[in-house]
Amino acid sequence: MFAGVALQLFFLGRIALMAALDPHSTAFQRSEAWRVAVGHARGEGEWRWRQQWVDGEQISPHLWRAVVASEDAGFFEHRGVEWEAIQKAWQKNERRQEQAERRDAQNPNRATREPKVVGGSTITQQLAKNLLLSGERTLLRKGQELVLSLMLELLLDKRRILEIYLNSVEWGQGVFGAEAAAQRYFNKPASRLTAYEAARLAVMLPSPKFFETRPGSAYLARRAGTIVARMGDIRLP
Repeated sequence: MFAGVALQLFFLGRIALMAALDPHSTAFQRSEAWRVAVGHARGEGEWRWRQQWVDGEQISPHLWRAVVASEDAGFFEHRGVEWEAIQKAWQKNERRQEQAERRDAQNPNRATREPKVVGGSTITQQLAKNLLLSGERTLLRKGQELVLSLMLELLLDKRRILEIYLNSVEWGQGVFGAEAAAQRYFNKPASRLTAYEAARLAVMLPSPKFFETRPGSAYLARRAGTIVARMGDIRLP
């Protein structure tokens, strides 16, 4: 009990500091850096790492709008969690659990594999997970993600949350943050991204490593066009 309370107070302190101090790295970035470093040491690939923090004013407003339009259209209205999306995800997880139990009953000698936990994550939830949590998908970790999301919304304003997100989110193998992504894919600073370029980057976010290797993807181009059309509805604070 005491350890749990102490952990929450630790998280609360870390988040409070982010109101004034830019986080140098996230838990996800550190785990990725270790994975890339180990792979490089084994000769499994070249070492490549791009990350550069820039102030929000140095990130094109097009990218702010594109990411919100693509990832979380209700970002500026909700309090960090979309409870309806969480309920739908919970129901989906329950169905997966039931299916897993039926498979185990039919094949008792088969190795048991935990069903993948999914959730309707807002930008705030994604940031909470990337900043402070491991990449495992369990109900316990999902619960901690919700608590951290509420802390983020309590202690930071929406613009600060989105600024940290844009500077820390993954945009490809060893590519983190808007500035690194703009340089990697368009050879320009994030401040000069056009609406369409911003939309393409936003569309990559659910699967950045997948789309990094498929720059000519028809889906990417088509979806980017849809996001451009929606960006006008996003009002920045």
